[in-house]
Amino acid sequence: MKTYLPLIFILFIAFFSCENDIQEVKDLGKRNPGIEEGKNIESFLSNDGKVKAKLIAPLLLRYQNDSGKTEFPKSLHVDFYDTLGTVESQLNAKYGKYLENDNKVFLRDSVIVFNRKRDTLWCEELYWDQITATFFTDKPAIVSQYQRQKIYAKKGLIADQNFKWFTLNKVGKVNSGKDNFINIPDSSY
Repeated sequence: MKTYLPLIFILFIAFFSCENDIQEVKDLGKRNPGIEEGKNIESFLSNDGKVKAKLIAPLLLRYQNDSGKTEFPKSLHVDFYDTLGTVESQLNAKYGKYLENDNKVFLRDSVIVFNRKRDTLWCEELYWDQITATFFTDKPAIVSQYQRQKIYAKKGLIADQNFKWFTLNKVGKVNSGKDNFINIPDSSY
């Protein structure tokens, strides 16, 4: 009987120490098995051992089907670095979708890109091509070069990701009145 007493004690502790939190079990049942979820993401894009960009997002959803799609439904921020590792430009958007098969990122909703010279781009939709390191859109956009007039690109633009050069399509001037298609805040670096 004395040899069984420690075994009974261990089984008693093991039986009563196991506990499942009901909310955790319910949350596991709600998850979609085809979607990976990440919170408070910090990811780096590098090329030849050098960091080219850093992405920060509160939520990432990666779909495991054939689409090769990753979503950032609650905003994202990207810092783009020059060859010396200094932040050259920054990007903010309320929504982003990475299209893995195309090496492109689709951005929408209050997209803002600015560089350290305080040149700024505002638009509602923008693509970032990782292979060519360019931004492009066929939607209206506003470009402001530091201490110069804002320029309205009615049919979009193409620009390098560090915003050192850009080409505007169907250019017009931006009024400072209420008719602007987007609210233009001052950018600060």
